[in-house]
Order: sequence, then C-alpha cells, then structure tokens
Amino acid sequence: MRFTPFGIKNQEFNKSVRGYDRDEVKAFLERLADEFERLQSENERLNKELEEKEEQLKEFKKIEKNLQQALLNATESTTKAIESAKKQTALMLKEAEIKAAQIVEKAKESANAIRDSVLKLREEKKLLIAKIKAMIETQSNLLELNTQSIDKQPKIKEKTQEEDEQTEINVDDILEKLL
Repeated sequence: MRFTPFGIKNQEFNKSVRGYDRDEVKAFLERLADEFERLQSENERLNKELEEKEEQLKEFKKIEKNLQQALLNATESTTKAIESAKKQTALMLKEAEIKAAQIVEKAKESANAIRDSVLKLREEKKLLIAKIKAMIETQSNLLELNTQSIDKQPKIKEKTQEEDEQTEINVDDILEKLL
C-alpha cells in the first residue's frame, strides 16, 4: 500500500477505551503528512533533475562520441595527407635525381663531343700546317731553281750580302705569319 499525504491526514483509527489523545495523534499525523509531502515533492523534483541530467549525459555522450569520431577521422586524414605528401616528395626527389642524371649525362656527352671536335681540329691544324709547309718548301725550291737559273745567265750586277739574306726564305716565319 502506498502512502500519500492525503491518506495520512485522513487516516482513521479504531477507538479504544484507553487510546491516545485524538488531537495529539491528529497533530502528529498532520506534521507527518506535511513532512511526507515535502519529501515526496523533493523526491519528484530530484527525479526530474535526475532525468534532465541523464538526458544531458546522453547528449554529452553523443557529443563525446561524435568528437572522438571526428578526432579519429581527422587523425586518419592527417595521416593520409602526411603519407601522400611523403610519397609526392619521394616521387619529386626521384624525378629530380633522374633529371639531374640526364643533365649530367648530356653534359658528359657534350664535353666528349667538344673534346673530340678539339682533337679533330688539332689534327686538321697539323695537317694544314704540314700542307702549308710543303707548299712553302715547294715554292721555296721553285724560287731557288729560278734564282739558280738566273745565276747561270750572265750577271748584270752583283748582289750584295743583304739582298741574299732577303731572298732566303724562312719557312717557319711565313708559317707563323699565316697562323
């Protein structure tokens, strides 16, 4: 049986010869009913508060779960972004290394081509110098033959030593002037 403040106030007792003072019992029951009513009101208020707090707790748990999920997603996203950045960086480094190796290889090929060209030009220079020397010597020999044939002809006038030196052909001098 449930007690209510109204039930306590209206409770009737059987009468007996030696019973308690009716007014005193009524006053006590009145105070008891008032206290019970106060406790019942407080209990209802506390139950409502508890329900509200439980609702808040549920909301906070939902928020916490959402925040944890968001944090987990952010962590995964960040991790993926970092991994992606690392892969892109590694790829860029490899591309740069390949390009650098290609540039170095092209530079070596160019250097070899230039070196070969320089060697070829030196050979051509030596060949040209040899040809020019041969031509000068041939011309010198022809001049000497001409001067000898002129010497065999009757002499009109004697040459001085200075003129002889001028008629001598210095092949090396001519070659240096040509180069």
